Formats: sequence, C-alpha cells, structure tokens
Amino acid sequence: MRPYILAETNWETLKDANFELAILPWGATEAHNYHLPYATDNIQADHLAAESAKRAHEKGGKVIVLPTIPFGVNTGQSDIYLDINLNPSTQLAILNDIVAVLDRQGINKLLIFNGHGGNGFKPLVRELGLRFPKMFISFCFFPHALDKTAYFEEKGDHADEMETSLMLYLRPDLVLSKEKWGDGAAKKFKIDAFSEGWAWAERKWSKVSLDTGVGNPHKSSQEKGERFFKDVSRKMGDMFFELSKADLNDLYE
Repeated sequence: MRPYILAETNWETLKDANFELAILPWGATEAHNYHLPYATDNIQADHLAAESAKRAHEKGGKVIVLPTIPFGVNTGQSDIYLDINLNPSTQLAILNDIVAVLDRQGINKLLIFNGHGGNGFKPLVRELGLRFPKMFISFCFFPHALDKTAYFEEKGDHADEMETSLMLYLRPDLVLSKEKWGDGAAKKFKIDAFSEGWAWAERKWSKVSLDTGVGNPHKSSQEKGERFFKDVSRKMGDMFFELSKADLNDLYE
C-alpha cells in the first residue's frame, strides 16, 4: 500500500490524515498508432503521477493522488473507432464536483496532472477559480516539463518516439512488435498560420494521419523511456513538494 495513492489506501490510514495537495491525473482513451494501447495516456499519467508523488511524500509533502480520469477531449477523432470523447463542458462538471469535495474538506490545493494533449484545462481552471475562491487550482502537462530534444531524436506529439519509449519502459507487454509500428507520418495545414502556431484550428485526425500516430516511433527504446521517466518524475516530484508546502497567501515575489 502506498499511502499517497488514494485508490490503494484505506479508512484506517485516512481517518486522521491531513493532506495539503491533491493530484488528479487525467488521460484519454484513444488509438495510439497501431502498436500502443488505447490507455497509453492513462498508463503514463498513472505512473508519472505516482512516482512524482512518492518523491514528494519522501521529502515530507502531504500529497494524495486521486484516481485517474480515463477519458479526455477527443472531439477531432469522432470517426476513430472507440476513441472516447468527453466534451470540455463535461470535464468542467466533473472537476466542479471534485473541487467541491476538496473545498468542503479543507484540501485547498489541486493539481491536474494532464496526460493528454487534447485536454485544455486553462479556461476550466479560470472558471473554477471564481466559483471556489479558497481553492488554488493548477495543472501541468508532463511532456513540457523537460526539453524532449535532449532525450529523443524524432519530433512528434502522439504515439511518437517519446510515448513509445515510455511504454517500452512502463508496459512493454502492451506494445506490439516493431514490424507492426506505423511511421507516424502526418499532414500539416496548408494555411501557414495554423502550422506556425499563432492561429489554431482543430485537426481532423483521420485526415492528418493514416495510422493515428504523429511522429516516427522507430528510434524508440526502453532505455530512452526510463531516462525520461526518471528525470520527469524527479522534476515534477520536487514541484509537488514545493506546491504542497506553499503558503497560498505568499505565492509571488
């Protein structure tokens, strides 16, 4: 039993507990090229949040990891078989109920640990911040915690070298053999503004990628995944600890 993982702990342990920070992993259920499981984002979020919380716990942080939300925003993938979509308004409703529990019970800090690029939490956090003024609600997206180019050779953002390497380290039993891997070739918008990033439109996934991947996974390795996992967990664990101990009345300098 890990006392910082809510799903594993019990009332005997929790009846006198006093946590400073709740962490909510949030993933997605969607195709990841031909070779990775639909639960890739959930598996990565589960393991990274748990390992980061372990580091914070061992340093004295009073943190608790909530069960992972397994469905995310997949509005651009409506025609990909069994990609399960939660609309942003549904996410807001779920978050509202979770935040209400934390607010009522005096856990005034929530960190949403995002594992899926399609989840956009900023407007939701803004709205919830007005509804629950005593709460400090934040979110993070683990692929942005470190410079990926220091770990991986190929660019990509879905079932790419990074995600495949992580899965080769975390759950190699769920990764198909290499001859099954697609190349992750993806089309870009013809309109330059969208490709350059200063204008945005949602990608229609089935028109962008044949194998549902974006990024070539063929240079992936278990060793790359292990190194990235450990470095991300170390950095995020330090952040968990710092956030758990932060004085909400003294956040700025």
